[in-house]
Amino acid sequence: MYEIIRKNWDKNKYLVISGLFAISLVLLTVVYKDDKNIVKESESASSSSKIEELKIFKEFLLNQIKSPFINLDYEIKKGDTIQKILKKHKVRNIDIETVIVKYKKYGNPNQLMIGNKVDIIIKKDISTNKNSIIKFSVPVTKSTTIAITRNEDNKIISQKIITKLYKKKTLAENTIKNNLYSSAVKANINPDTIIEFARIFGFEVDFQRDIRKNDYFKIVYEKYFDENGVFIKSGSIVYAHMSVNGREISLYKFGDDKGYGYFDVNGKSVEKALMKTPINGARLSSPFGMRKHPISGFNKMHKGTDFAAPMGTPIMASGSGTITRAKWCGGGGNCIKIKHNSTYETVYAHMKSFAKGIRVGKKVRQGEIIGYVGSTGISTGPHLHYEVIVNGKKVNSQKLKLPSGKILKDEERKKFEIHRIKTDVLIAELIAKKN
Repeated sequence: MYEIIRKNWDKNKYLVISGLFAISLVLLTVVYKDDKNIVKESESASSSSKIEELKIFKEFLLNQIKSPFINLDYEIKKGDTIQKILKKHKVRNIDIETVIVKYKKYGNPNQLMIGNKVDIIIKKDISTNKNSIIKFSVPVTKSTTIAITRNEDNKIISQKIITKLYKKKTLAENTIKNNLYSSAVKANINPDTIIEFARIFGFEVDFQRDIRKNDYFKIVYEKYFDENGVFIKSGSIVYAHMSVNGREISLYKFGDDKGYGYFDVNGKSVEKALMKTPINGARLSSPFGMRKHPISGFNKMHKGTDFAAPMGTPIMASGSGTITRAKWCGGGGNCIKIKHNSTYETVYAHMKSFAKGIRVGKKVRQGEIIGYVGSTGISTGPHLHYEVIVNGKKVNSQKLKLPSGKILKDEERKKFEIHRIKTDVLIAELIAKKN
């Protein structure tokens, strides 16, 4: 509807402009002739009056040729709702109510994704100083948009627009110069995939201590593109390999989307009860054991491990479990406690903030981001204080021997071997294509 309205406006606009231009020529001629006569009779007063009339007429012309349609590209901010956004742009109440009702068919109008861009077209009504909605379109995922528009019958309708995506498996590899993250970025791997890669290897590799310069990684993962070949999002990691300090580790994704894991060449699951470290890109700044407290100056038992990292660095749940604490913990600042099972618990302290949705009772999966590095509570700088509790006793997380993951057997093992061979063939094809 809004396109038809705009086309009609554009069509008629030129007729209006042509007519007004003709009128203006006549009036200007009259004004010019009158001015000549007036100058002869009384130059000062009358000339000023005619100039003022000319200004008013000019404003009138400009107002007439202005389009009543306003196209807005609005970025969603914290606390924004559909009602707040439309009220801000003086949309009439009846249209706001209708847009909210139509949006509710697909999503919550009070829970908009911060940072997403809303495409809004409104029509100005000068007489009422209120605007009517022509279009309200907001992306809810990278491939889904909720579009609310006014149709040819002047009715507001809504629809969910899903962009058809095409999946492509991509190979990326690089030598690690400084750290995994920067080396992966140079290989054009997006942050979400890097985090997932680190999560997978977090059971086998301590990224703070095991990584050496010139270590190497290789990754095959899914990338999704739209019909125009524009990259939309990354998918699952199919294969991941690291050469770390002389060790060669290859991991294969095995299973379906409902339940899958990563297994080594022998069909052994990489997953253990807890990851070695719940944070990437950090350095071990203070180990478990007796130390001189950096603030009090007294020797005291340090019942955790400190990882220094830049402010805002993501912190992951080192194991799957249920959050039993998510609050201010005095000297520990913002802290989270997770109960993994009857044996293991973990604590994460001095956080800048918690991740969205984190609360007591929430179940989290291993590797899920739960918060961000800060320096809250008694702290000398941004870091994560990490504790592992085994059967109620705090232990050294860096020396803890964790139970091994499951080993595929019988029919599962046969299926895995076939899958592994197919993946190896795919990798060879991708390498050949790359070269």
